[in-house]
Amino acid sequence: MTTRSLIINSPYDAPSAYWERDGKQMTLQQGRRPAAYEIFDTRNNTQRTEPLEQVNRIRQRVDEWRADGYPGITSVTRQLLYHWIERGDWDPDACRWEGGPRQYPFYFCQLEAIESLIWWLEAQEPYRQGIFLSGDGGPWERICNKMATGSGKTSVMSLIITWQTLNAIHYPKDRRFSKAVLIITPGLTVKSRLQVLKPGHPQNVYDEFNLCPNEAMRQQLNRVELVIENWHTLMPLKEQARSVVKKGKESDEAFTRRVLGSLANERDLIVINDEAHHAYRQQAESKVSKKQAEELGIDLEEATRWIEGLDRIHKTRRIRRCFDLSATPFAPTGKSNTESGLFEWIVSDFGLNDAIEAGLVKTPRVVVRDDALANAKTYASKLYHLYREDEVKEDLNRRAEPTAPLPDLVQKAYALLAYDWKETRNQWEAAGHSIPPVMLTVCNRTETAARIEHFFNGGDCLIQDTQAPDTTLRVDSKVLEKAEQGENITKDKQYAARLEALIKAAQLPADKEADLLGMKQEEQLRALVDTVGKRSQPGQSLQNVISVAMLSEGWDAANVTHIMGLRAFTSQLLCEQVIGRGLRRVSHDMDADRKFLPEYVNVFGVPLSIFQDASEGGEAPPPPKPSVRIEVEPGRNHLEIRWPNVDRIDNVLKPELVIDWQSVPTLTLDPAQTPLNADIAPSLTGSPNLAMVTEIDLERAVEEFRLQNLIFRAARKLYLQNQVAFGGDKQYLAVQLIRLVEQFLFSDKLDIPSLWHQNPVRRRLLFALNMDTVVGHVNRHVTEQNVERQELIFDEHQPIGATAYMRPWLTTKPCAPTERSQISHVVYDSTWEKMVADVCEDHPSIAAWAKNDHLDFKVRYLWRGSSRNFVPDYLIRLANGKTLVLEVKGQDSQQNAEKRTAMETWVKAVNEQGGFGQWVFDTVFEPAQTRDVIEGHL
Repeated sequence: MTTRSLIINSPYDAPSAYWERDGKQMTLQQGRRPAAYEIFDTRNNTQRTEPLEQVNRIRQRVDEWRADGYPGITSVTRQLLYHWIERGDWDPDACRWEGGPRQYPFYFCQLEAIESLIWWLEAQEPYRQGIFLSGDGGPWERICNKMATGSGKTSVMSLIITWQTLNAIHYPKDRRFSKAVLIITPGLTVKSRLQVLKPGHPQNVYDEFNLCPNEAMRQQLNRVELVIENWHTLMPLKEQARSVVKKGKESDEAFTRRVLGSLANERDLIVINDEAHHAYRQQAESKVSKKQAEELGIDLEEATRWIEGLDRIHKTRRIRRCFDLSATPFAPTGKSNTESGLFEWIVSDFGLNDAIEAGLVKTPRVVVRDDALANAKTYASKLYHLYREDEVKEDLNRRAEPTAPLPDLVQKAYALLAYDWKETRNQWEAAGHSIPPVMLTVCNRTETAARIEHFFNGGDCLIQDTQAPDTTLRVDSKVLEKAEQGENITKDKQYAARLEALIKAAQLPADKEADLLGMKQEEQLRALVDTVGKRSQPGQSLQNVISVAMLSEGWDAANVTHIMGLRAFTSQLLCEQVIGRGLRRVSHDMDADRKFLPEYVNVFGVPLSIFQDASEGGEAPPPPKPSVRIEVEPGRNHLEIRWPNVDRIDNVLKPELVIDWQSVPTLTLDPAQTPLNADIAPSLTGSPNLAMVTEIDLERAVEEFRLQNLIFRAARKLYLQNQVAFGGDKQYLAVQLIRLVEQFLFSDKLDIPSLWHQNPVRRRLLFALNMDTVVGHVNRHVTEQNVERQELIFDEHQPIGATAYMRPWLTTKPCAPTERSQISHVVYDSTWEKMVADVCEDHPSIAAWAKNDHLDFKVRYLWRGSSRNFVPDYLIRLANGKTLVLEVKGQDSQQNAEKRTAMETWVKAVNEQGGFGQWVFDTVFEPAQTRDVIEGHL
């Protein structure tokens, strides 16, 4: 990490430092940035910071509550919190987390968000004393998490749903919880993306992030009643003027049933508003003009209808509370000195500056100087806030034809930005990537967007390769708005032809192309916009996207590397809304200090308050990596590996029956005293007829004298004689007696003085016919004593684990398909792991194997006073029936030694317990030793 990097905090820990701007300089401050937001005063052209005092107080209360162990929460919530907080151990050499329940732990901001909600509803009263959430004046409670774009709001929604649902199932009379969940989104793009919140979805987040501590809870989570709708569903139905039957205005009950669908029979709902800044209650004193609303990129009707619709649902079904999530939870006020009013029900804040400092998003780099004249008022580069320049603002605000040239300053700015974009594209192509970087323009009006499109497609840009109509998309805001609403629009033939040309140029399979060409114009646009940067999708080749106002929330093209802002920016909030669409990270690689490696996006014309000087270098991010689905392969049940899920191993004193074999005298069974056969003959008047003799030979009845059956019969006799005197568990007594009888029968304490009777069948017959003698002899020498033993304490919810239980997941890491594993692919974290996998696939004495990735096979161990999870690398079932737990380690350490000790204890205890076959454990320290180590257990 360079000293110039803006990334100064780990995303997994509470922020410990922040950048503070003092004029044109940024200084590093220690501690956490106080919750606040910045406002431009448009009358005086000044900027000020408004602190969020209540959020800062809540932070302190939540910190104290967390440090005290979350007093007041339910047992279900406690299980969930501890499971979510668990992240395993940090491996500084591999720069990754190991042993945790998920590949990447939850970010600190995600955990703080859910903790704050739980604190508000479950913490004991002293921790909440003096805190009041005023709400929006409506009849139902609202609670808001302010989270920057890219900080993982979808994950927080999944945490909310899990927390609410499982508590509602366990405590059905507790009014704080509900398993009836309604999610409202700002459009179809977000609605489509949030389908992963449904537990039955193939890529659901609950399995991807392992949200449930055990399988039992995961099954209970399936009982959630969940509906996801976009806000347009809350619009009242329009009466059909030409309808013969006049149905009248839609009643509240009919409205509720239409909107809720499968939730219509539920009551006491919770609502999750995604991008909740679209949903605010218009205050009487608030006067926002239509022009102001357009400048702010908001829809006044949307805000009104969103809230009115929820009010109608509350009347008929009752909304318990509403959870709001937004990067910019502000409502317009219409005042000139501050265009936004802060939501007064915010409980946590993690803004864009915090996200940049934690590396959750790309680091924006803006132009702070150039070799031309600066702005005469601010002395900043004119490229910093292009639209503020009079020559630009006046020109872009006029109605102009698409062929009208762009302002000279804008053309020069595009030359610089496009050149840097071209260099980035060349780097990506040299690395063998087929997905291009994207240059995104956000402008002020439709006419400007058309002029920019003509500027590029007509070849007016000085940089070659930017004249590419087949990869340049102008987003018609009206068409996209209708697409987001799911409504139709009058077809613009010229624009429709452009969309069809882009689809044909995408080089898609013929059937997929035909399907897209058969769609309506608004559906085609949405398909292109939603798939920018995604392989084998319509938008995969797009490299230049031109948008009016801002693209819809949920647009997450991670390959945006350059942004041009050509509109007014009156606040940092608006800056966040506009460029937030282009700040999503590509990679999650970290350095040894648990900080993300920086990724950059170059920004012209958007006056951010925190940024990196564009002259300070920094590589452009790589393109998005393809993902592979890892799943249990059908038809491979014979390759299943099962194991006990051991919660802990207790050392307990148990009464045990023992025999002092040294003092036990030898018992002699004389064959002469035990007849094994007899001859019988018919007798008349006391004289047998020897000519008609028949033989009864017990050797022929061998099936009646099976050894295990005889041992059990003898043990039963011993049990009946000892059950009163023995102080332990009766079942445990029977097991021990069987063991003692076996030991006696195969010991040298049983003598049969006849070689002919050493035959196994005759020996068994002698034992059977002298069973009372044997039992009496053994019983005289059995004594009881307390012995320390290891006892397995199984996971009460899922005592048995198996490869067959693994839920599907996605990875972008290198991987390969398997043949001898029940898991479809093996993921490689190193070349060494690939070598082990190859051995497992090829070795003739390996019956089945699996890499322990997402299998949840773990062993608890103590390290420096705290309990940790050891997650071994491989499970291997050998042809001789043994199951080998194999760990691969390049370097040894004291902590690794503790892991091995815990694993050896686990193996010993499991083998003593019995019932799971024979287990062995070993570690490979050198790659060349892999085959030798495995063969050492054959």
